Amino acid sequence: MKPLNKLILSLVLFAISVSNPFSVMAQEIVEKFTARNGLYLEAGGSSGRYAVNYSRIIHQKGKLKLNASVGFSMWRSSIDFASYSSTKWLPALPMEFTGFYGRGNHHLELGFGLISYLDQGIDPDPNTFKLDENMVFGANISTRIGYRYQKPEGGLFFRVGYTPFFAVPVGRRGEWSFQPYFAGVSIGKSF
Repeated sequence: MKPLNKLILSLVLFAISVSNPFSVMAQEIVEKFTARNGLYLEAGGSSGRYAVNYSRIIHQKGKLKLNASVGFSMWRSSIDFASYSSTKWLPALPMEFTGFYGRGNHHLELGFGLISYLDQGIDPDPNTFKLDENMVFGANISTRIGYRYQKPEGGLFFRVGYTPFFAVPVGRRGEWSFQPYFAGVSIGKSF
């Protein structure tokens, strides 16, 4: 057999072995998530401190799933200034959009979120020297890189992620700030 014919035959056999239709079909089968809703508790992460969240898979194609979530939390806010002291529980609303990629139960998760919250502050009145208490709006934009465990048919739901965030210059904050050291963990149920 001529060397050129041997090379062509070798390439054809190699191509057939690599593109075996049975192995390709087995790799392409990806389970559809029938449990598209989730209810979970998150500590840290895009919720800031903690939150109870509801999530829904809004789109899925192949190994990629797109997810949106919204939550609710009450944060303790305290002011101790000279002889003035005040403690209040104020609402926080975390929202997040993520994409997770993978087969079966294990996924890489990437995304971003926004948390809006109320905080309290005090301003001295220059005329009366009294302290005026006020509410201020605050917001953070978070990012997420993490691991997500979720079964397509529902059940235990778990995720852990690195979630650095940007503090938005609203309310009392005059400029952007970046917090690179932040993480979170979530556990709940998908249904």
